[in-house]
Amino acid sequence: MNNIPQEIFTRIYHIVASPLFKLGDTPVSIGSIFQLILSLLFVFFITRACKNFLKHRLLIRLNIDEGNREAIATIISYSFGTLGLIVVLQTTGFNLASLAVLVGGLGVGIGLGLQDATKNFVSGLTLLLERKLKVGDFVELNSLSGFIREISIRSTLIRTRDGAYVVVPNSKLAEDRIVNWSYDGFKSRIKVPVGVSYNSDPVVVTEILLKSAYMEKAVFHEPTPEVIFKGFMDSCLGFELWVWVNRIDREPQIKSSLNFIIEYNLRQQGITIPFPQMDLWFRNAEVFSPSPISRSNGHDTPQMVQQELPKQLSKPLAIRDLLRQVTYFHNFTDLELRQLIEIGYRKRLGESRILFREGDPGDAFYIILSGSIEVFVEKLDKRLTTLETGNFFGELSLMLGIPRTASVRALEDTILFVINNKGFEKLLHEQPELAEIIIEELGKHQEELAERQQQLRAMGLVDAAEDDKNPVAWVRKRLNNLFSL
Repeated sequence: MNNIPQEIFTRIYHIVASPLFKLGDTPVSIGSIFQLILSLLFVFFITRACKNFLKHRLLIRLNIDEGNREAIATIISYSFGTLGLIVVLQTTGFNLASLAVLVGGLGVGIGLGLQDATKNFVSGLTLLLERKLKVGDFVELNSLSGFIREISIRSTLIRTRDGAYVVVPNSKLAEDRIVNWSYDGFKSRIKVPVGVSYNSDPVVVTEILLKSAYMEKAVFHEPTPEVIFKGFMDSCLGFELWVWVNRIDREPQIKSSLNFIIEYNLRQQGITIPFPQMDLWFRNAEVFSPSPISRSNGHDTPQMVQQELPKQLSKPLAIRDLLRQVTYFHNFTDLELRQLIEIGYRKRLGESRILFREGDPGDAFYIILSGSIEVFVEKLDKRLTTLETGNFFGELSLMLGIPRTASVRALEDTILFVINNKGFEKLLHEQPELAEIIIEELGKHQEELAERQQQLRAMGLVDAAEDDKNPVAWVRKRLNNLFSL
């Protein structure tokens, strides 16, 4: 009786250890297969643990970004996995040379059956090594857009804006055209189409659209927003507002916010967004005049009821009209004023905040859109004047590069329209004829120019090459030097 368990164990051992077939010169038994499976599972778990350790612990401490962490962790862990697989096959008695014979014999079948898997594998390695696409990138593929969450050997996991996860074969990413919106950061440009009625003033529309752009916090002030006149559409004048935003992945939310702002600002100015419409013309149509009164059951019924029109809203200040008040821009055409409006931007100045101090470079021109400011001499603690909504200052400092002679601070929360020297230089390079118009206007005030010239001479800021007894000639040389004309 005591020998029965031993006999059973012996028979099981013989069954497990007995060769089932030979792979080349290597006998294959149930035990060796079981040992191989356990070893491969061990290698698999070690590989995943290695990847997670590198990705979530070691590489984070080295301050490596998310995309690089994924690529480094995947390549290193798969390399260790491949090495572990070779070691397991050798230690379990499988001769790799003999396996090569089997693989060679099945090569054609494997190539046909696993063609897609092989393509995805090679594409995955290509993506990881080239690193044109990284984890965390915001990409667009056909109608699919979202964040890359994981790049594995076979497929890539993309999380859409709606929170869904989409598995995309790597071969699709390697072969199809993909838009990587965040390749060099999330800063990108978006376009907002706007249509207005034909009786609208394009310059005012431009001003409103630019004002709307600066009211949205996600919009960058540099590069400055642009307004593109797309043309004459069927029922409207077509415009597009081009703005650079900080997060292209939030494009729907930013566009929605801009649309709300644009609609509000257009309504404030009394500019309508027309319905799509079509005019129908009838040939030889009978001409008749409908009676304003119809009779039904002996009662007079008005066919048309005149509705009371809403009261006209008070329009906010138009920058175009404010610019016309500046002596040097008085004769500018609407198109030239539009260019000035487009290069400018809005600046918010909190209560008691200093805009600039005396002696600072005169590198900008300002119009007060709302609020008020105080002009004072800091050294003498003397208040000079108070400027309110609609007032402007600093135009000569911008055009002639004159240092500030006083300090300016906000008396309340104030919004300024600003044209700085960078934008002004861009305008003069794009429209050289504007320089002559400005010089002509400045030449009408030669006494003031001579005073400014003398002031700069006393400060040692007049270059000998540009100095001239004729103030107008000096202004021309000054503009050429300041703005590289």
